[in-house]
Amino acid sequence: MKITVLGGGLSPERDVSLKSASLIANALLSKGHEVALVDLYDGIENDKPAESFFRRGTVDLFSYEIPEKEPDLEEIIASHGGRRQWIGPRVIEMCQYADRVFLGLHGSYGENGEVQAVLGAYGVKFTGCGYLGCAIAMDKDVSKSLIAGAGYKTAKWITDKAENITFARVKAEVGLPCVVKPIGAGSSCGVSIVKEEKEFAAALDYAASYGQLVLVEAFIKGREITISILDGKALPITEIIPHEGFYDYKNKYQDGLTTHVCPAQIVEEDYLKGQRTALEMFNTLRMNQYGRIDLIYDEDAHDFWFIEANNLPGMTNHSLLPEAARVSGIEYGDLCEKIIRSCDLQS
Repeated sequence: MKITVLGGGLSPERDVSLKSASLIANALLSKGHEVALVDLYDGIENDKPAESFFRRGTVDLFSYEIPEKEPDLEEIIASHGGRRQWIGPRVIEMCQYADRVFLGLHGSYGENGEVQAVLGAYGVKFTGCGYLGCAIAMDKDVSKSLIAGAGYKTAKWITDKAENITFARVKAEVGLPCVVKPIGAGSSCGVSIVKEEKEFAAALDYAASYGQLVLVEAFIKGREITISILDGKALPITEIIPHEGFYDYKNKYQDGLTTHVCPAQIVEEDYLKGQRTALEMFNTLRMNQYGRIDLIYDEDAHDFWFIEANNLPGMTNHSLLPEAARVSGIEYGDLCEKIIRSCDLQS
């Protein structure tokens, strides 16, 4: 098949996405497909025929390394003459030309349903959730509301404009410690854990810098786990153990800073309950094909707390979905092949 892999974009998770997209593209090349890797924001600035951008074989592979810090989006925009349109030149053409589009995107525009809606309007087959599931899962306030409404546990929270959130309000309605984050970012971008008042202002400013509503939720003590879903089945549970601090951007993507235990060492009854709960949450949020549910496991209460959902989980060498798939017997290349062959028109 001819496959266009979309990566990059105008998102704080741009670098993570380009890493994921490069690895996906290489895996698909190794499976004998013709592959073009296209940056959603950069697009293609020349008039060469679409066919010329598709690579074959495994001699000329893609590569990208993730810096320690998030990208400066304003600097990237300036380097493109100030263009703020988030779909670059010829991107739609490259998607239409391919048999399938593998979405290696993360963050805003990649996961909030907008790209999915555009591709769907053009009749393009793409991987991952449809636009509705993406929109629901990406909005942390909406997803928590649906999960709570369905009877599952999630930390108490408030969502508002940053200027309307005061420390006194947080202390009264949520309590300390708390987690402060933008409602629509991933990869722990904009996330802080606040334990005392002197940390609050900086955390609020950091979350607000993403130009979104801010969500503040109670910090739930327990074991951090994640459960990947693939084609209607829950994969092995992974426990995430950062060596220092919490599972932030640096700990996620730099070597040797976090330990993943997969399968997680959880008593069998709770393990099966966790998988079942994650799959139910996945369906509640109208997600489909594949994704990931992040939870806190309270082993004393034998219960699980919903943190957030990921509708286009990372596909880097540090990412949790490929690791869980490998533990279940699906190697990276086979995972990419399985995803691309099972995608269909989304709705």
